[in-house]
Amino acid sequence: MVTFRISAVVLLVLVYLIFPPFCLGIRSFTTRVVDGGDRLEMGLDCSFGFAEAPDYRNGAECPIEPSLVHVAMTLDSEYLRGSIAAVHSVLRHTSCPENVFFHFIAAEFDPVSPRVLTQLVRSTFPSLNFKVYIFREDTVINLISSSIRQALENPLNYARNYLGDILDKRVERVIYLDSDVIVVDDIQKLWNITLTGSRIIGAPEYCHANFTKYFTDRFWSDPVISRVFASRKPCYFNTGVMVMDLVRWREGNYRKRIENWMELQRKKRIYDLGSLPPFLLVFAGNVEAIDHRWNQHGLGGDNVKGSCRSLHPGPVSLLHWSGKGKPWVRLDGHNPCPLDLLWEPYDLYKHHHHEKTEERL
Repeated sequence: MVTFRISAVVLLVLVYLIFPPFCLGIRSFTTRVVDGGDRLEMGLDCSFGFAEAPDYRNGAECPIEPSLVHVAMTLDSEYLRGSIAAVHSVLRHTSCPENVFFHFIAAEFDPVSPRVLTQLVRSTFPSLNFKVYIFREDTVINLISSSIRQALENPLNYARNYLGDILDKRVERVIYLDSDVIVVDDIQKLWNITLTGSRIIGAPEYCHANFTKYFTDRFWSDPVISRVFASRKPCYFNTGVMVMDLVRWREGNYRKRIENWMELQRKKRIYDLGSLPPFLLVFAGNVEAIDHRWNQHGLGGDNVKGSCRSLHPGPVSLLHWSGKGKPWVRLDGHNPCPLDLLWEPYDLYKHHHHEKTEERL
């Protein structure tokens, strides 16, 4: 027997699509594009269960002709609530919100179409600078191998490998963020980090972690394959928060280098996780180390049980619910972890706020 699980957000969107009278107004939108990107003109404004965010605007101290901060994220029905909260957190804490440009990558065959997701983002953030790109899942589907958790096999998890191809060539640098993060600092600080030497990416590194566990015994016992790390001192880093130099990425054809490891994985099973190990194989040991405050990861627990976790010691600029447990799921189940309450203020999902109001009455 096959059980189909549809998230509350997907169900709500489908209801709105089937019963259009719930749509309270119709108007046309055009995304505000500054760097010469394409214009997206959308009609049919429906809130789809999300409250409209405050209108975050630049202060007097922001430059009149800014250099944009480019942020890339995936956008899909399953993690939509997390993506909306992540965007909200970035806008709330950045010094110049109108200078942030979001690049959303949506799956071609998502249960909620990219067009509807675009409308949803626009109705939630009317003044947001953004563009939605359609990711063709057949680009990567034949390269994906089974993982320890089915969610890690989602083709959209691999979209970060293709940012150099998907984004306009005029976008030379981008911050990639997972959908289960909250930024509690000015993202401009992360943007301004220098990638020294010939480094392609910057990310917080965790050199105390047991690096060997990210690859199988078959990998380590193969003297040819494991030699990839012979001239490097590899450290674990989480690919959910990265600063990427797309000029060097394209010049070095790093997308193909990652694909080569994925092809080998299909033949020899050299790792058990999803999209992370190929990045480690290509970049570990040659990453610009960013302060750990920019990725307090693992708050979703491990990949099997998703148990509660506490923060790592030190200051925090970004919280990341990597792992199985997601804060919106645990909050809706009335069994949140303590740190999930830090995510809740950025949640714009109306149904959740309605429940919270009823609890207070």
